[in-house]
Amino acid sequence: MLVLVTYDVNTTSKNGQKRLRKVAKICQNYGQRVQNSVFECLVNSTQYATLKIELTNIIDEKRDSLRFYRLGNNYQGKIEHIGVKESIDLEEPLIF
Repeated sequence: MLVLVTYDVNTTSKNGQKRLRKVAKICQNYGQRVQNSVFECLVNSTQYATLKIELTNIIDEKRDSLRFYRLGNNYQGKIEHIGVKESIDLEEPLIF
């Protein structure tokens, strides 16, 4: 399923800056960055649960926020992109 992960981490302290880097790094392990604090992650239900746990363990729930949008398996017709930074097809093989 495709999950859109968005986050807002308070970076007014050094700990906040560390949390922000950790959140971004975890999200990169599961998907691609499509905006500064937005990732598209193609995951199964187990990976989704693990992703949520990993992120929840990092953030400060009194200062930061996470949002998860589950777009499901038939997400292709639900996404429209306009502008720069073309996204890659998450289901195609990556060739470097």
